[in-house]
Amino acid sequence: MEKGDNLIQNLSFEFALAIINFAEILEEKKKYVIAKQILKSGTSIGANVWEAQHPESKADFVHKLKIAAKEAQETEYWLLLCQKSPTYPKNVELLEKLKTIQKILSKIISTTKSKT
Repeated sequence: MEKGDNLIQNLSFEFALAIINFAEILEEKKKYVIAKQILKSGTSIGANVWEAQHPESKADFVHKLKIAAKEAQETEYWLLLCQKSPTYPKNVELLEKLKTIQKILSKIISTTKSKT
């Protein structure tokens, strides 16, 4: 990925890479179902942010970022399950990064919607 000035694109891409690593750790521990779920939702955040960079309209831009925000919510759920389950690996740093992404997504969505 080329580094640019797009903060949310960069953060969500780096988050996806970290999610891939965490999913591999889960798989090593034979936690296949959660590994697959977290891999899908965690990488989908960045995929939707990436897709939003070339929207058909402002509404399409907001829609793609709302999907990214929903995927972030789902990812938070899976990460919290791992954190609360005594037999699963934990990754507090991922939760912190995700909270930052969620705040930025929320701000971009609300700012864009207020400009319409």
